[in-house]
Amino acid sequence: MTNAAAGKPPNRREFIALVASIMALNAMAIDIMLPAFDRIIDALAVDDSNHIQFVLTAYLVGFGIGQLFLGPLSDRFGRRRPLLWGLGLYVVAAMAAAFSPDFGTLLVLRMLQGFGAAATRIVAVAVVRDTFSGRAMAEVMSLVFVVFMAVPVIAPAIGQVIVLVGPWQYIFFAMVVMGGSVATWAAYRLPETLAPENRRGLSVRAITEGFAIVFSNRLAMMYGLAPALIFGALFGLLNTAQPIYTQIYGLGPLFPLAFAAVAIVMAVASLLNSRLVGRFGMRPLSHSALIGFIGLSSFWYLISLFGPLPLWLFMITVSLTMFLFGFMVNNFNSLAMEPLGRVAGTASSVFGFMQTVGGAVAGVTVGQFYNGSVTPIALGYLLLGAGALVLVLIGERGVLFRTQHAPI
Repeated sequence: MTNAAAGKPPNRREFIALVASIMALNAMAIDIMLPAFDRIIDALAVDDSNHIQFVLTAYLVGFGIGQLFLGPLSDRFGRRRPLLWGLGLYVVAAMAAAFSPDFGTLLVLRMLQGFGAAATRIVAVAVVRDTFSGRAMAEVMSLVFVVFMAVPVIAPAIGQVIVLVGPWQYIFFAMVVMGGSVATWAAYRLPETLAPENRRGLSVRAITEGFAIVFSNRLAMMYGLAPALIFGALFGLLNTAQPIYTQIYGLGPLFPLAFAAVAIVMAVASLLNSRLVGRFGMRPLSHSALIGFIGLSSFWYLISLFGPLPLWLFMITVSLTMFLFGFMVNNFNSLAMEPLGRVAGTASSVFGFMQTVGGAVAGVTVGQFYNGSVTPIALGYLLLGAGALVLVLIGERGVLFRTQHAPI
């Protein structure tokens, strides 16, 4: 088999579906775990119930660290080989995790699974950047995100069904099946998008130069860092979603339905972004969304100080806030990647590391303050959104909504 691309290459629809499926494996490994938290706490004798959040954090740390290695590899060997290596590790670690004898072993294997999954993020962003640029890249990434967001809609429900009919270990078997299926699809249908003349060496000098190009671009760095804080808010909610929906609001096994409703709203936002970004531009859309995100988070925090929010108000507030998420992250990442096409793999690895590890640390910090109310989560959204605004202002030299590139 040659360039997997033995035969006719995928059309635009299949390309988007394949890239989205590759990215979705990462979301699946996070969201499908949520309904199993209580089972794992009991089975592996987890002392502090808040420590179960480390199942997500360990995965995200491995995911972030892995990107630092896989980025330069993808610039050297192309996009396909690192992807297939990473998916192989993802599947093997998931299988081993199902037989974890204790909580510590589970965390180590989750970190290894995340390390392998890093290839999904690196390759997904890099192949889109290899193939598209500018607003077209933002449009394609938004469409990928629409498909990708189907996972948070269905993954918790899949996990809930699994723990209702079988042991929690079956969740990892499901990841093995899904990871193997996507790996097979990619092996046969994903073309190599990195041109031979754009491949970079693996010498210390070549790697250092690649990282220097990324770190020296102020605008790209600020737009690469801002999503880390926005993801931190999201991870804070993910870490506490199960107790919020089951303990505060008493939804029990039905909590995946509420979780899915918010995910659907995010998917709709990404679809709208793909339609609007060509008309209005990435900056006006993302800057407006960020300001709205901060405003809604302020409302959410202040009203939570007066007592528990009724479920309907909580759902509306969270849904509106996460609706704006769909207009920020994709555009921020496109703005970060736009000037770094010749080191797309390395740039993707740097931004992926910062966003994943930074988001994981921020998210678990917010989650550890969970006290049986949504107030700490709302405050986390407010502070992290404000921090993202500061970074964007630094990148844009204090001027928002500009339509042209700011000086680098």
